[in-house]
Amino acid sequence: LTEQMYYILLALTNECCGVDITERVKEITHGRIIIGPGTLYSLLADFEQEQIIEATKVEGRKKSYIITDKGQELLKQEYERLKRQVEEGRSFFEVAYA
Repeated sequence: LTEQMYYILLALTNECCGVDITERVKEITHGRIIIGPGTLYSLLADFEQEQIIEATKVEGRKKSYIITDKGQELLKQEYERLKRQVEEGRSFFEVAYA
């Protein structure tokens, strides 16, 4: 997953719409990650097609989503991969910058 994908899926552990996802990602990352609407809606469409998320309600143009079990598993695998990267880098940084 890209960084943006990861944070979108984190945001979707609770049901929300596109605008809410953008705000949640901004909040989670303390403003470090800003996702533009083109990127967001393209990724949401891809995620929905791959059954990683599902639409929960549609009100006019506003569509809400939530992560699926398949998406939860993907998110967990990515989290574990990121943890391994940190652990593998930790010994390097502890030795190199001690």
